[in-house]
Amino acid sequence: MPSFSEILSKPTVFADRNVLSPHYVPETLPFREKEIERIMVWLSPALKNERPRNIFIYGKTGTGKTCSVKHVLSKLSQHKSSAFSCYINCRMYNSRYRVIQKITKDLLPSLDSMGFGLAMLYEKMMHSVDFGDAQAGAESGGQAGKRLIVVLDEVDMVKDLDDLLYTLTRCNDELKRGSVSLIGISNKLSFKDQLGQRSKSSLCENEMVFAPYTANQLQSIIAQRAQIGFKPGVVEESAINLAAAITGQDVGDARYALKLLMKAGEIADEKGLSKITDKEVDEARRSVDRDVVFEAISTLPDHQQLVLLAVANLALDKGKNTRLAEAGEEDAQLLISGEVYEEYSKMCRRYRKPRRSARWYREYLNDLEMLGLITTIESGAGMRGRTRLIRIGYPASDVKKIVEKNFQIIESP
Repeated sequence: MPSFSEILSKPTVFADRNVLSPHYVPETLPFREKEIERIMVWLSPALKNERPRNIFIYGKTGTGKTCSVKHVLSKLSQHKSSAFSCYINCRMYNSRYRVIQKITKDLLPSLDSMGFGLAMLYEKMMHSVDFGDAQAGAESGGQAGKRLIVVLDEVDMVKDLDDLLYTLTRCNDELKRGSVSLIGISNKLSFKDQLGQRSKSSLCENEMVFAPYTANQLQSIIAQRAQIGFKPGVVEESAINLAAAITGQDVGDARYALKLLMKAGEIADEKGLSKITDKEVDEARRSVDRDVVFEAISTLPDHQQLVLLAVANLALDKGKNTRLAEAGEEDAQLLISGEVYEEYSKMCRRYRKPRRSARWYREYLNDLEMLGLITTIESGAGMRGRTRLIRIGYPASDVKKIVEKNFQIIESP
């Protein structure tokens, strides 16, 4: 049995693994200078004891949204002001109660918030924002209120999102000295469609979209991280180029590129290699793809998982379940949208979930396509009018196993 000392004494290609983590915020963020400047301009009123407007940021996973916001908040914290920021990962804090509880805990670290109801937490949060503390009041000439900036990362994951946004945006009607501003971050441009009119009218937000990185931009990002994260001369230039080409062609996701580089380094360590070449990157791709797919599917809302399960079921039995027998071999891999919706309805009954409308079903397809889990095309003439054709993006058997495991379904023999 090896000891930790023996494990740590083994040679490694890494200099600092943390640099390759998606949570690492570098001092400079290449190719996001304009976006960072806009966020800084929008938040700058907080440094003058004024309320910044709300900001909503959209873009695919791995486009630098969270890193850019954290970078700006770090700069903001370097100034003495009434500004106070609270970052919330909405995958973890996915309800209005949990979000308000997290904000209150950040504002009042000594408060044991366990056991408090929503109304009591709200009152304590509002009191802290409105009155701040004595030191803040003295420095601001008696204006002790805080300019609270709440960052809701993956805001669309909040179950009662409409209630949360309405609660937070309406805070300012009651506050006299402080204020509450929101920064919402989402992978979905359409997430506001689920909001009621009262919340939409209260937001008055600035919006911006982060475009996916190109292969050339990813190459620069990977090279920057590799220079710090690995020992000198470890990563061959061709390996960096390959990792950038793979990521740029598929998704433009910097997180994926960094995972690829991290896994390639781990493979090199396992094999006792002193270099990371194209071979290690290619091997890492297969492993990372499995991890990424599992993570992407496992964190989907229930109904999106059920739509994906419906696609997987039909893909596994497409000869029986589709009416494309007369189509060509390539078209035979496609599924008709209407039939997928029928299968989705069956899955809802099986797992005792209320079936959503066709409009929501189309939104689920858009979300799944954005994540690369499916691809869709519009059919041509000759198929009883135009319809949407769907192809699964990963092995259907793997997708089926992941979803059924998430729902803890035990199949009968």
